[in-house]
Amino acid sequence: MTSQLQPVPVNPVSLPAPRGYSHGTLSGNTLYLGGQTALDADMKIVPGGIVEQFRQAFGNVLTTLRAAGGVPADLVSITIYLTDIPDYQAHGREIGVVWRELAGPVYPAMAGIGTTGLWQPEAMIEILGVAVIPDDRLIRPAR
Repeated sequence: MTSQLQPVPVNPVSLPAPRGYSHGTLSGNTLYLGGQTALDADMKIVPGGIVEQFRQAFGNVLTTLRAAGGVPADLVSITIYLTDIPDYQAHGREIGVVWRELAGPVYPAMAGIGTTGLWQPEAMIEILGVAVIPDDRLIRPAR
């Protein structure tokens, strides 16, 4: 396997230090973005409900994407795990505003999946994704 295809962890210093996982894994030009909940820098889930948790979780995803040189337009797939689908749907317009604020009018393939719980009991949402970053912007972290 060439060194460019060997998986390389992407762990931005501005996110909580991972233990037993990576925030992202880069293989070639494909960045696999690990699931992000609404953890802030103090390792606490942000308060305030689904819109605020969406903002923090998606912001965490984008932080990892940017650490590898990516931009929101590089996202090809997003999966959103939710503990309360009706609550997410009820706030869909507000979440859409946050999405456009953070990512612009980029809408990759998406899935929303209901679940009974996430790693942190107070987490309402977890977002993961996949991005393909062009060579001219790709930042390959040192191993």
